[in-house]
Amino acid sequence: MENRSGRPEKVVPTTARARFSVRKFFVSLGPGIITGAADDDPSGITTYSIAGAQLGTSLLWTAWGTWPMMAGVQMMCARIGMVTGRGLAGALAQKFPRWVLLIACTALLFANTINVASDLSGMADAAEVLTGVSSHIFVVIFGAAITVAIIRFRYHQIASILKWLVLSLFSYVLVAFLVSPDWRQVAHDTLIPSWPRGKEGWETLVAILGTGISPYLFFWQSAQEVEEEKAKGRRLLRQRAGATRAELLDRAVDIGVGRFCPISPCFSLF
Repeated sequence: MENRSGRPEKVVPTTARARFSVRKFFVSLGPGIITGAADDDPSGITTYSIAGAQLGTSLLWTAWGTWPMMAGVQMMCARIGMVTGRGLAGALAQKFPRWVLLIACTALLFANTINVASDLSGMADAAEVLTGVSSHIFVVIFGAAITVAIIRFRYHQIASILKWLVLSLFSYVLVAFLVSPDWRQVAHDTLIPSWPRGKEGWETLVAILGTGISPYLFFWQSAQEVEEEKAKGRRLLRQRAGATRAELLDRAVDIGVGRFCPISPCFSLF
């Protein structure tokens, strides 16, 4: 098998593969798990919390339906970034007229603006509950802090911090055990789908699907693939184009684990 440069890949003995399999697993985690965890934004958590308060655990089964669907779409975006060496917008520009790309980017900008506003508002409200300081002040603080971090820090620094922050999602699982729900009912609602009842139920179902599959995640995934390549020294497009089967397999594992992250906030349905 040949790698990107055309040179034969080094064959690793089976024993060495087994010895370093655990380490390789954690090393392979990157864009997929970060993008998946990013789906657990404040607006998404709010949606799950409202769904739990209104409908209980009756919609827990949606997690198993959305998981493979979201993973499939995210993997497609990852492959586009890995194989073309471009972000999603750059890849679209190669296949569609400029006016189509302009409409897509304008819609993305509109959706992202609303999503960022809701996320900042959610974080500010939570900070107000903890400190008693007006949430309007925290909106400015959080917005400024994120802007400075994006400008001052390098990609690998931000990515490393975000990977560690993924561990915070386990707090939802911990809270679920602390509140001591009816686990028999939880198992029933998780494994046996039930149709939503009334207008409120259907609206909540649409909200759960919408917050799970966000447009910005698709662009984020492919853009991260490009940044990962640049971090490895592949600055030129011809160096980034193409992907080996091993790289695609690693990313599939990464995305599979990453798409499990949005399931953890489903515990807020309790």
